[in-house]
Amino acid sequence: MSVLTFRSEEFKTFPAILREYATTTFSIKGCSEKTMCEYLLDLRTFFRYIRAVKNGIRADSPEFEEIDISDLEDAEIVSVMPTDIYSFLVAAATERKNNTSTRARKLSALKSFYGYIVKRKHMMETSPVSEIEGPKKKLAIPKYLSLEESISLLDAVRNDTGSKTRKRDYCMITLFLNCGMRLSELVGINISDIDPLLRSMKVTGKGNKERIIYLNNACREAIQDYYTVRLSPETENIKNNALFLSTRDQRISNKTVQWVVYKYLRLAGLESKGMSVHKLRHTAATLMYQSGHVDVRVLKDILGHEQLNTTQIYTHIVNENMERAMFSNPLSDISPGNGGKNKRGGKDDAE
Repeated sequence: MSVLTFRSEEFKTFPAILREYATTTFSIKGCSEKTMCEYLLDLRTFFRYIRAVKNGIRADSPEFEEIDISDLEDAEIVSVMPTDIYSFLVAAATERKNNTSTRARKLSALKSFYGYIVKRKHMMETSPVSEIEGPKKKLAIPKYLSLEESISLLDAVRNDTGSKTRKRDYCMITLFLNCGMRLSELVGINISDIDPLLRSMKVTGKGNKERIIYLNNACREAIQDYYTVRLSPETENIKNNALFLSTRDQRISNKTVQWVVYKYLRLAGLESKGMSVHKLRHTAATLMYQSGHVDVRVLKDILGHEQLNTTQIYTHIVNENMERAMFSNPLSDISPGNGGKNKRGGKDDAE
């Protein structure tokens, strides 16, 4: 599938009302273009489904992908009932094999679109999606690197002395592992976003929301070391405020950062871990929660999460503490065959 953006030719093939919804919602709510375009694709799938049902076409058939909705009419939009939404979600799960997260996003797209139809276009009095609850997401324990593996990753960068971008790459991976920032946040950092004393930096997260991240010693030293290259006399004429530059002196791209991370995961012997840039964010959050005893509410603010329940996936670490607590119970060694004596050599306190 081609990459859909507001500037692509594919975007122009969408019905006018969907394009209007996307651009209006994008400008008002400040969500990312990526999210908005994903919503558009979900809406196209939904209205294809509505037409497919009428023509006896299954949602997993090749014909489904060829259904044209460029002539979508207002009557089709306002005639949608809650039963159509439920039917679509079932087909998404059974015929299109969409997982829980994908189906939840599709429902979010429909809620957003019909909210626009009701509140801004006034084409309907109530939304057919308003009372529909999303599928329950399975709470998955995030993948992350251990402390030792994180150090091995940093060592792999440090030891790559033949790389001309070693200081830049070390700084990027240090920020990922210490600050838990998103890929887009790291790529978007400007030099002007960093406190001159290297105490903190400003990052722009989802929905263009800014937050302050405080820098620890590792981050300060990595930035300071990278500045010897980034702010050297050779680069002083570069009219680019981006902190991280490509070898062409342009703001580094998402793909380049991903390539750098994969390169050093491989050099560190960690490629089999199924890690990615986003997993480094998980690593930072997990290490902070596990080793730094960071309150989950503080962690929420550090990561820039909207909801606390998003952050709570990192509390899986407490299971280790719970296990230790269970074994610290003085009764933990009493067994049916040791005559009431615990394995520490004393009698059961209950006697």
